[in-house]
Amino acid sequence: MVAQLILTVTRACNLRCAYCPTVKQGWPELSVAQTERALDLFEARFGGGHLKLFGGEPLLRPDVVRAVLQSVARRPAIERVYLSTNGLGLTPAWLELLAAHPKAVLTISMDGVPDDHRALRRALPGVPDAYDHVVSLLPRLLEVPRVVVTQTIAPPKAEHAARNFAHLLSLGFTRFNLLPGYFLRWKPAQLQQLRQGFQAIGDLIEARWARGEGLYLRNLFTWQPTPFFNTGMIVDCDGSIHPSNVGLSGSLEDLWAQTRVGSLQEPPSVAELQVAQKAMPAMIEQRVAPAIWRSTLAADAELTALCRRLYPHYVAHRARRRRIA
Repeated sequence: MVAQLILTVTRACNLRCAYCPTVKQGWPELSVAQTERALDLFEARFGGGHLKLFGGEPLLRPDVVRAVLQSVARRPAIERVYLSTNGLGLTPAWLELLAAHPKAVLTISMDGVPDDHRALRRALPGVPDAYDHVVSLLPRLLEVPRVVVTQTIAPPKAEHAARNFAHLLSLGFTRFNLLPGYFLRWKPAQLQQLRQGFQAIGDLIEARWARGEGLYLRNLFTWQPTPFFNTGMIVDCDGSIHPSNVGLSGSLEDLWAQTRVGSLQEPPSVAELQVAQKAMPAMIEQRVAPAIWRSTLAADAELTALCRRLYPHYVAHRARRRRIA
């Protein structure tokens, strides 16, 4: 696997999404100097790899995000930089910068039709509507070479999963990351709706590939040892270093101290990070309520089944495209 550096730029956010576990209040934010230190350390420890900018909402610190993008452009060892955002901070100027950046991947959170998106992604007072803002940037947004839409499928909206995916397709998006709600309680009927939704989404994707139309599903190419949470060299917004970003979750906040393996001032070795990463699955399972853990594994199993179904179709689709080219 490619080594990952994940920077939690800030825990602050201008949305209060119903399914988001991130603890948002009372935390500092990474400075430009800290991000430079993290990049230097990542290259020294791991030789580079992929960088992810997370939050909270990273674009609430545009100075830090801009500095990181500029730094990554000068660093051959950093292959990709992923910016995950709710889209509210995007402007035509940001889209121009991201379109021109040779390594940037823009990941936007959109959950489907306006009513479903708004029901789950609630804005703070005085904050514009996230759905309307993102749509207002079309078609310029679609001209950015690498835009991925993360569609979160929460249990209450599982019955609309395929409809919401089709809506996002209708907006012109062709690169997706599907995210069933993890560490939430899924009722048996909701899991059945999720299964049916993934079946219908699979039908839509297979039909596009059969017609020779492009569609990228990031889930086919990613794997984590624990559902939802990322592993790698995680630099939290206070400069502490962890093997996983599990400590972002309010329900698992006590794991933050347990998973701390160092800081930007006193960094861990690669071996220390790897040992800590191996301990994460058991640590999370022991901490999560059994019913929630079973729900999480069940939802993840449905996504895994979709990926297993689609992968041979993707291989055949790629082979056909290569022959045509």
